[in-house]
Amino acid sequence: MGMNTGSEEAVTKKGRFAAIVVCWFLGNGSLISWNSMLTIVDYYAQVFPRYHPTRMLTLVYQPFAFITIAILTYHEAKLNTRMRNILGYTLFFISSFLVIILDLATSGKGGVGAFIGICLISAAFGVADANVQGGMVGDLAFMEPEFIQSFLAGLAASGALTSALRLITKAAFEHTNDGLRKGAMMFFAVSSFFELLCVLLYAYIFPKIPIVKYYRSKAASEGSKTVSADLAAAGIHLQNELEAEEDPKHHERLTIRQLLMQNLDYELGLYLIYVLTLSIFPGFLSEDTGNHALGSWYVLVLIAMYNVLDLIGRYTPMIKCLKIVSRKGLLIAILSRFLFIPAFYFTAKYGGQGWMILLTSLLGLTNGHLTVCVLTEAPKGYKGPEANALGNVLVMFLLGGLFSGVALDWLWLIGKGW
Repeated sequence: MGMNTGSEEAVTKKGRFAAIVVCWFLGNGSLISWNSMLTIVDYYAQVFPRYHPTRMLTLVYQPFAFITIAILTYHEAKLNTRMRNILGYTLFFISSFLVIILDLATSGKGGVGAFIGICLISAAFGVADANVQGGMVGDLAFMEPEFIQSFLAGLAASGALTSALRLITKAAFEHTNDGLRKGAMMFFAVSSFFELLCVLLYAYIFPKIPIVKYYRSKAASEGSKTVSADLAAAGIHLQNELEAEEDPKHHERLTIRQLLMQNLDYELGLYLIYVLTLSIFPGFLSEDTGNHALGSWYVLVLIAMYNVLDLIGRYTPMIKCLKIVSRKGLLIAILSRFLFIPAFYFTAKYGGQGWMILLTSLLGLTNGHLTVCVLTEAPKGYKGPEANALGNVLVMFLLGGLFSGVALDWLWLIGKGW
């Protein structure tokens, strides 16, 4: 790069805070549409009572997300990351807007046609998620760990935000005609706004931040082809520099298979974090927790507590003594979470609502904390192209865990009848 250490340090401080803030918003936009759909399931449960919408919509979403990320990860080195991320956020925006249009067109009456429409939108969310999460984590993996942490915190914040909005809309509209429907439509209006904001932030603001330009230029000089469109958008053309660096060692890089083998424990860890979380949240919490004093507020309080503690858990690794950096320690912590399964089973059967709220909070806290620990530790020590590829691989395992967890969630229905 021909840059001395002093000027390098100066560049890596310029725009750092702005990049962290933009990463947070981009993380928020990666999940706010899907979280909105999850958070208004009580509306869909009322409109489509025979179709198990809580479980069904998630089951549609996950395979589309997983298959898309698998294809994108395989072709990752040749992809234009800029187009991939803009496509993802645009698809989120259009799909969120379509939810409102579909509901207006059917007057919120339900029926099999409307349910198929909602399922198709859910599938589009899955495709958008795979584009954005893999693209963004790959892009940020060769930058600073704080950027990934902020992006992941934004993901969790979308859950906390939608939960807070849900509680507000329930309180505001509970005793009005069509109250649930009004709340649901408000959700997707907010969601559409956030997605449009993310399209603009990623397309026009993020590439021009000095620290982002620095890391992308560095990745390009290490042989990365995925950053060229973003650099061009920031007014940087690296053709001459890359020609000057035609040293063969710049083009040697680990294959996807080698990266897979070197990081098996991290990949398995992410997979297991999300297998466990999604086998309990949100399906089991929405349908299997019985009747309690909180009544119709109970499920919303559980989901809100999970989301808020998941958000807090994504900031706790910033406290050095709490962050787990040992690979073995991470795996032990991840495996110990499987004790949640008997804990939830017996609490649902015999425990009070206070115990269930506490357990759900712990599920969220550990989910957020361990996710950030894995995704900030794994890319360390890799060059730009390899860190990008590894980011995509890790998100593929994360989405694979989500998919498996959602499928396993149906096991809670055994013996309950349909």
